[in-house]
Amino acid sequence: MKPTLKSPSPKPVLSWTAITTSRHFVYVLVAPLFLVLLAYVVYPLFQTFLQSIQLEDQFSLKNYIKFFSLEHTSNLEALWTSIYISVLSVITCAIVGVAMAFLLERYEFPGRKILAVLVMVPMALPPLVGVLSFTFLYGESGIIPRSLKLLFDLDQVPFSLKGIWGVLMVHTFTMYTYFYMTASSAIKGLDPSLEEAASSLGAGRIYVWRRIILPMLTPALIASSLLVFMVAMASYTAPLIFGIERTMTMQIYLSRTNGNLDMAASQSTILSVVSIVFLMIMRWYQGLRNYQNLSKGVSVHRTEVKSAVGKYVAMILSFLGVIVLLLPILVLVLISFSTDGTWTTQILPPEYTWKHYVQLFTDSKTWRPIANSFKMSSIATIGNIIFGVAAAYAMVRMKFKGKSLLDVLIMLPWALPGTVVGVNLITAFSEPTIFSFNQVLIGSFWMLPLAYFVRHLPLVFRSTSATLMQMDGSIEEAARNLGASWWYSFRRVVFPMALSGILAGALLAFVQGIGEFVASILLFTGKTTPISVEIFQRMYSFEFGTACAYGVLQIILIIIVLFISRKIAGDKAGTAL
Repeated sequence: MKPTLKSPSPKPVLSWTAITTSRHFVYVLVAPLFLVLLAYVVYPLFQTFLQSIQLEDQFSLKNYIKFFSLEHTSNLEALWTSIYISVLSVITCAIVGVAMAFLLERYEFPGRKILAVLVMVPMALPPLVGVLSFTFLYGESGIIPRSLKLLFDLDQVPFSLKGIWGVLMVHTFTMYTYFYMTASSAIKGLDPSLEEAASSLGAGRIYVWRRIILPMLTPALIASSLLVFMVAMASYTAPLIFGIERTMTMQIYLSRTNGNLDMAASQSTILSVVSIVFLMIMRWYQGLRNYQNLSKGVSVHRTEVKSAVGKYVAMILSFLGVIVLLLPILVLVLISFSTDGTWTTQILPPEYTWKHYVQLFTDSKTWRPIANSFKMSSIATIGNIIFGVAAAYAMVRMKFKGKSLLDVLIMLPWALPGTVVGVNLITAFSEPTIFSFNQVLIGSFWMLPLAYFVRHLPLVFRSTSATLMQMDGSIEEAARNLGASWWYSFRRVVFPMALSGILAGALLAFVQGIGEFVASILLFTGKTTPISVEIFQRMYSFEFGTACAYGVLQIILIIIVLFISRKIAGDKAGTAL
């Protein structure tokens, strides 16, 4: 009898279903996230630190000793000036933003509706364009100072924006919306019964504000404070134009352009430490108390201003507010039609033309920066969606070791000024590495999309996370219980329901990429010049008309994106962070 030959049993094949149902699947999802953050956030930051402590391939603290030396006070002065301006910007933006939110959410008065629409106008002004508009309006040769000089027959202009107060004015106007959006959303959810209870116990209005309203707004105020502090620390154009010679971003830029790369690395490291310390202090302060509203009252209703005097005052102030909010954009539109090189000592441009707008879409040289910005920001935004959504899903829906670390790593780029991100990428990828696929990225097309991706990943992550937190997880579980695979339930259930938050964050990331200037000025090349750098260069070539035409195009784009974002996600589009 011949022995029967048994065919070898087939090796078990690991199916996709088996992978997704495994308890280790979460690590399949988060491993690429950790790798990307390690490669393009942690590694560049570490390389910058290494360069700062090496001198001729030897360990040296010479740059740090020189930075803090009393013999070379320029760096210490720059550090103090940057911190001083950033803290003051947080305070002034908080005062204006919270006051506007409280006024428009708590009171009904003539002009409130139009003011509530126009209060968001500064969001349409990218930082560089905002500086331009304020310079043309209130600078030493601005329209308003020149008009007052001519009107009152003065020997010199009666006032002009300059120095720290000029920078604070621009920062406040362009950044108070961060406080306004978060504070207005928080005020809508405040329970008036808390204030009524305090008032019935004899508390005055100031005491109620100080001990009830402001503490309940703390999470919103901290989120806005972080955002304003980081943006103000990265500010470059406003200090430059308004005559502040020494800030950290300016010192880093000068060190880079003078070839002193070691000192630029040291300055970037110190700026990183300051920003991260501020982030930790804000998080620590927020964690001191529980700010959750546990009462069952209804949201507050607006109180109508009934007195005749109050109505007239409200109308006058609303009218002035509308003028102040619209003037910067109107002056940009006006100057965008002026002929380059003709506006010198006149109050208004003497000659006007349509050619700047015609050239934007017909001249290949003029169109190139627009195409560059669209292309690079689109690539970065696609990456933000892929990794931001995956990170948000993992953080909200899954449990795994290293969750807190992932959260910190994702938000780290937002805690770093754009200047630091730019220097970190330059330091890390000036030589071939495994993370750059053995290519030198400096001078290549990919540097700017990479910088935009790193900088704006937190936008998509936070926006998507906020939407996922509001979704009932049982819906996804029901789909899985009915036999749906993880991928099917994610694609057909989770993704459609979170789409509003994803699109809101993606649109904001796209807009930020279009207007990004601080990192772009360090990383651009002649072939990859974005709109923001082109505006800067045109302005310094005294081509004011062309520069403002680019600025108006940016504003129109941002208004369209913000409108779409509002339609998609309602009020959450601006408050997801």
